[in-house]
Amino acid sequence: MEKKLYKSNTDKKIDGVCAGIAEYLDVDPTLIRLVWVLATIFAGAGLLAYLIAAIIMPRKPEENQ
Repeated sequence: MEKKLYKSNTDKKIDGVCAGIAEYLDVDPTLIRLVWVLATIFAGAGLLAYLIAAIIMPRKPEENQ
């Protein structure tokens, strides 16, 4: 089965982007959120990248349909 990148429906703080990336990479969502915050603070591009990802990434389809 092929892996696809989706925003998470269940584990989300703002829009589910970090949790979706964590599910795709099979890591803890807190780690992705921490990296994202550090990228925003030190590199300055984290917020823009999050907004772009929130717009581009599709929502994960419901499995019980």
